[in-house]
Amino acid sequence: MDSILRGKTIFVVEDEYFIAADLSRALVNAGAEVIGPLADLDAAMKRAREHSLDAAILDINLEGRMSYPLVDLLGEDNVPMLLLTGYDQGSLPAACRQAPCICKPHSIDHVLGELARLLARPEGASEPVPLPSRPAAV
Repeated sequence: MDSILRGKTIFVVEDEYFIAADLSRALVNAGAEVIGPLADLDAAMKRAREHSLDAAILDINLEGRMSYPLVDLLGEDNVPMLLLTGYDQGSLPAACRQAPCICKPHSIDHVLGELARLLARPEGASEPVPLPSRPAAV
């Protein structure tokens, strides 16, 4: 997985501090350059326009604001996205259903594995990925 992420510019947009910090640290340890993390939709929209991105990890709900405009913006630039959400994938707009989703709560290893899988897709492949079921309570 490290080799796929090494040298990639990954945009992290997540409003939960510990998740954002853990994701960023793990990405840097895997050799990626991290843009963010950002928790504010307006700041994320601005930053997305300023950088060339290899992929993005986005929380759907940012401090009560839905990140759909950011999904649309990144989609226009064909930036592969991995969405983090507590919402049912069927309730998301069509643009969001085209991106792989990971249901919260999740492990950092799971997120990095899905991101590596996303980056390993042939260019132009955009098959929707079903939302995994929630892990069983332990």
